[in-house]
Amino acid sequence: MSLFLRVAIGFTLLTLLCGGAATISSWQQTRETVNELFDTQQMLFAKRLLALDPLMLENRSLPKTKTLLHHHRGNQDDDAMAFALFSQEGHPLLNDGENGRDIPFDNQRDGFRDGRLRDDDDSWRLLWLTSPDKRYRVVVGQEWEYRDDMTHDLAMSSLLPWFITMPFMLLLLLALVWFELKPLKRLTFSLNQRSPDDTRPLSETRLPKEVQPLVAALNGLFDRTMALVQRERRFTSDAAHELRSPLAALRVQSEVIQLAEDDETIRKHALQQLDSGIERATRLIDQLLTLSRVETDDLRNEFQPVPLVPLLQNLLIEHIVKADAKQTEVQLDTQAEPVMYGHHLLLSLMVRNLLDNALRYSPPDSFIQLHINARSLIIEDNGPGLNDEQLARLGERFWRPPGQAQIGSGLGLSIVKNIAQLHAIHLVFTRRTEGGLRVTLSW
Repeated sequence: MSLFLRVAIGFTLLTLLCGGAATISSWQQTRETVNELFDTQQMLFAKRLLALDPLMLENRSLPKTKTLLHHHRGNQDDDAMAFALFSQEGHPLLNDGENGRDIPFDNQRDGFRDGRLRDDDDSWRLLWLTSPDKRYRVVVGQEWEYRDDMTHDLAMSSLLPWFITMPFMLLLLLALVWFELKPLKRLTFSLNQRSPDDTRPLSETRLPKEVQPLVAALNGLFDRTMALVQRERRFTSDAAHELRSPLAALRVQSEVIQLAEDDETIRKHALQQLDSGIERATRLIDQLLTLSRVETDDLRNEFQPVPLVPLLQNLLIEHIVKADAKQTEVQLDTQAEPVMYGHHLLLSLMVRNLLDNALRYSPPDSFIQLHINARSLIIEDNGPGLNDEQLARLGERFWRPPGQAQIGSGLGLSIVKNIAQLHAIHLVFTRRTEGGLRVTLSW
């Protein structure tokens, strides 16, 4: 069901409900007011009758209205009022000449009560009063139907204008809602006409303030989608570009193995090169997938407290074999034992890549030092070092300093940079005064 249809049904039901409640309330208030007015009128008329001397009017009736006015009676109602005077014994003394003659005598208590006239089924409201000397009783009556008609006429006179204007008001209100929903329809049409790769932001002009946050959220979604698509395209392009050379090398080594039928030396060398190429391709694919995950996924919901000193100790144990192979000494200087809120696996990967780079590019018989305190981690080596221009480019995808003898893809420091950014860690590369590279991670 459309929003406009739901609003139209809601407005209609609400209007009918409010109109019905207003009608009932107006009817009850008008009825109470009319009854109070006519009860007061009956009481005043009865008191006037009590002031008369009924003995001078014994067995008399007032002339009928039709006799006095004939056909020019105005808008008078015969049931508007009726009265009669009785002696204490019930003998009629005076009446209005019309309905008062048919009021039966009642010698019960004084006050208002409902009753009927002789030979008449209509209900009347009768007021009985006894004179102070207890010599006679007066009754003033009014038909209930007359009061109900008066209540109906008064209530309808006040409600009829609303009944007439309410449908027009409802139509104008629905027209206003229809007009105000047009921006949403234009927005829906614009979204339906978009191509799947169109990530241009939606215009927020001529939109209600209530709709602008929705459009802003959609534009934010388009931006994130565009960034995601660009990362996926970049990953595909990088993978296709970087895997071309290792795969070509593997194919060459495979052909060499096939050609070296009897030359065992060439075959072994080709197999070694083939294993090295497979290892390089495997490492490249792992790094590409890791970099893609770090750039694409928001892993902050997996963060937890990570003690850094045990993490560093485990990584040093992992690199003992490589360090011994290059006769390199790795030292850990612990000045504090900080606990970082982050992703344990990614933090391990970040430090592991930095240690791998330090071991790979440091000469034999060198040293690597790790200094950790409450707010930073510093990794130093005594490798060849880099100039200012090369330091500024560290962390770029697939960039490696020229003249490197070590194999690599140029993705390790890119991964480090992205993990540091995810954890709000400030990453700085500087030259050591004694020579080599210093990596500072501060938080």
